[in-house]
Amino acid sequence: MKRIVYFCLAVMAVMLVSCTSLEQGNFWGSGSNKEPEIALKPVVVDAAKVVTGQTIYVPIYSHIYFENNKSSLDLTATLSIRNTDLDNSIILTAVRYYDTNGNLVREYLKEPSELRALASLAFVVERTDSSGGSGANFIVEWVGEKQVSEPVVEAVMLSAESAQGISFISGGRVIKNRTANNK
Repeated sequence: MKRIVYFCLAVMAVMLVSCTSLEQGNFWGSGSNKEPEIALKPVVVDAAKVVTGQTIYVPIYSHIYFENNKSSLDLTATLSIRNTDLDNSIILTAVRYYDTNGNLVREYLKEPSELRALASLAFVVERTDSSGGSGANFIVEWVGEKQVSEPVVEAVMLSAESAQGISFISGGRVIKNRTANNK
């Protein structure tokens, strides 16, 4: 069932790309071509108040191979972090991008920052950025000072040219849980 949902989302994304008026420089159709900017509020983390948190691994595919290992298609990757809690903020403590060899390429947060209830963030790795390689990944770390619903952390990879395109989702995987007992 999950595969069918992911396939339908991918088809809808390709249809959206195919139907937009790119010649007008407006990817989203009529209206503004920019999302509202989310201002992250820098905060100081008080370790004594932290009751929950996670470290999440998100696979990123900056390119995929087709036909053989010499032909590849470059992809734009968007990391999405969505606070699913209806009432409480979470604190993002790290958003790091690593390459195929596990080397740190880029750190996206300079300091811990609050993500408000139901707010979302997106971090984009452009199609022309090959610094991560085919085995790139993001590590996202967050904590909460109250029990909260876990955020949704996933990536969408996309490439579109002319009337053709490909897109797919890569879900984040929790690799470490943090509780009040194991700070």
